[in-house]
Amino acid sequence: MAKRYLSIWFPFLLTDWMVIRRPEWKDRAIVCAGASHGRMMVIAANREANTQGIQNGMPLADARAIVHEIEVFNDKPQRKEKLLEGLARWAIRYTPFSSVDTDGILLDISGCCHLWGGEESYMGHITARLAASGYVVKAAISDTIGTAWAMSRYGKGNEIVPPYQQHAALLNLPPAALRIPDETTEKLHKLGLNRIERFIQMPRSTLRRRFGEGLLIKIAQATGDEPEAFTPIDVIQEFEERLACLEPIRTAKAIEIGIERLLEKLCLRLKAEGLGLRKAELKGYRIDGKTIATTIGTNRPSDDPKHLMKLFALNISGIAPGMGIELFTLTAEKTEKMERQQEKIWAGQAGLDSQPLAELLDRVAGKVGKNAISRYLPRADYWPERSVKQATDLGEHSETSFHNPLNRPIQLLERPERIQVTAPIPDYPPMLFIYRGVRHSIKKADGPERLERAWWLEEGEHRDYYTVEDEKGNRYWLFRSGHYAAENSAWFIHGFFA
Repeated sequence: MAKRYLSIWFPFLLTDWMVIRRPEWKDRAIVCAGASHGRMMVIAANREANTQGIQNGMPLADARAIVHEIEVFNDKPQRKEKLLEGLARWAIRYTPFSSVDTDGILLDISGCCHLWGGEESYMGHITARLAASGYVVKAAISDTIGTAWAMSRYGKGNEIVPPYQQHAALLNLPPAALRIPDETTEKLHKLGLNRIERFIQMPRSTLRRRFGEGLLIKIAQATGDEPEAFTPIDVIQEFEERLACLEPIRTAKAIEIGIERLLEKLCLRLKAEGLGLRKAELKGYRIDGKTIATTIGTNRPSDDPKHLMKLFALNISGIAPGMGIELFTLTAEKTEKMERQQEKIWAGQAGLDSQPLAELLDRVAGKVGKNAISRYLPRADYWPERSVKQATDLGEHSETSFHNPLNRPIQLLERPERIQVTAPIPDYPPMLFIYRGVRHSIKKADGPERLERAWWLEEGEHRDYYTVEDEKGNRYWLFRSGHYAAENSAWFIHGFFA
């Protein structure tokens, strides 16, 4: 498929943006001012200011002298860049490939125009939407980026260059249309070469010697003899599906149907590659220019559209369609290899490899949050706080197995808590302890069990652990930090037995 590009130029971007926010300024002369070398200069001027003699780059004081009633607003750093990026993202509803260009945006529209009834209707629809929003635009379509850029800025406006006709389209344009430096343009004009047709057929050696290699490169890129790089603002993911809506979608049922269609197409592609979905993002592009998004995640790779639809269904109520959504995109942000398991004739006991279990956990996580579900694995460390670790998903395994050789408690506190203890002599278990204001008399005890710290990891005292039982039959895991001291022995409670 031959490449086609649409270049859209915003000649009065900053002033149009201000008029959108202040409609009362619509028919007034407006300039955007910024500081330069200690002086306030005109950064941008609208059409009304231009017709009265105000141009970009002149001192603001001169502009005020020419038009006393001129409206002025100050520029801010990166304002134009942010506006262009926002417009480029807005244009993603028309093509997956959109980028920021000099004072405009550039779209790779290859294979997109037939959805709007052809290139003329496609370009007219986009420019009409921008004009309705308050922007003055000029646009052009061509096989190459250079020609589309040139025709949008130096052509008659909203022009379509037929395929392979970019050379002829450039002939009557000025040299600046080739995107060459100003000094090169000045040299060409001094020699009377004020139209591209007057020098484009000259020998390359002559042009190179007089104007440098840059001019030849720009001519070749504009005519299509050399490729030109196109860098979209968003890198298109390998697994991404788009759904354009014939009419703006506003209802939850219509959103649900759109998600189902996207999931069916995406899961079909994933199955063909032997992959499963771990994380996906749904974006909706509204007709008011705003973008809404929602994400889902799974514990194990999944290519089941019904299960994935249940996860998205939990978020549909939070999707605000506004005046309507005109485009959906579904992106598989994270995928993993999916191991296919042979179906069993009869069902055995469910385990971590059970797909229904993974799907249940996904639904629970979607309702109450992923942080509400935890799974722990053993770690080869005798220090209690480091003896387990939290797993990231159901497929993660540990090299060691759970072991309880010394009858450790099932429930451990996240951090040991200080307690008051009465103990007779060193190495004897305590007679009673007070925990959170409650006194516990100890009837049975076992210990001590000494645990030393890993000296290569941390410094600190050892611990002497005791398993004790109070008068009610409740059992606790207590320890003394460091050696016995008659005046200041630090005791802690660390766990509870079932």
